[in-house]
Amino acid sequence: MRTRRPRPTPIARTAFAGFCFPPDVIVLAVRWYLRFGLSYRDVEELLSERGIEVDHVTVYRWVQRFTPLLAEAARPCRHAVGDRWQVDETYVKVAGQWRYVYRAIDQFGQVIDVFVRAARRFFEQAIGATKRTPVEVVTDRAPMYPGVLDELLPAAWHRTDQYANNRVEADHGRLKARLHPMRGFKQDRSARVVIAGHGFVQNLRRGHYELAVEEPVNQRVAVAFDELALAI
Repeated sequence: MRTRRPRPTPIARTAFAGFCFPPDVIVLAVRWYLRFGLSYRDVEELLSERGIEVDHVTVYRWVQRFTPLLAEAARPCRHAVGDRWQVDETYVKVAGQWRYVYRAIDQFGQVIDVFVRAARRFFEQAIGATKRTPVEVVTDRAPMYPGVLDELLPAAWHRTDQYANNRVEADHGRLKARLHPMRGFKQDRSARVVIAGHGFVQNLRRGHYELAVEEPVNQRVAVAFDELALAI
């Protein structure tokens, strides 16, 4: 009678499989791009100074590929979103045309979500992703908000007081500073990945994840990215 030999446990396939560069180089390039006001060519040059020859187009592909994976790996460590949201719209150029970008932060300064183009889709995505229904939403007096909020969040207090959403407007400034070296985006998806990635890094720096929280602020993102690279 034959004894059945146990099958070896399959090794999980890492997201870095098939790439010519080691994970630490890829994660470093993605972190630099999202954290600092650098272009893809700037990242290419910085890597070249360290003896790593990589084309700026490859850096772009790394950012588009790994930013969502890193953010998703961090999701279980994210702090719960508050129930008082400040929502505002800003603009970004995509394929030569200006697009609305909707962003929100909670009362703790955590970036809740971002979405390019539509206010309704923004709220649907934010509520679905955070599993949180706000009790208060602060916006400006743009005409698209009342109808959307009446339908999706009828119980929430919708505030439109002057200066009430100054905090989120100031937060836009950090995003605009990041986008300044760029010449716009070619696709909506590229814009969403970079803008969401910027918000993700800001949340890491502000301590809204249980990742590297004991590290100094100026080292928190680097340590968190190294931890997350092991998870993907």
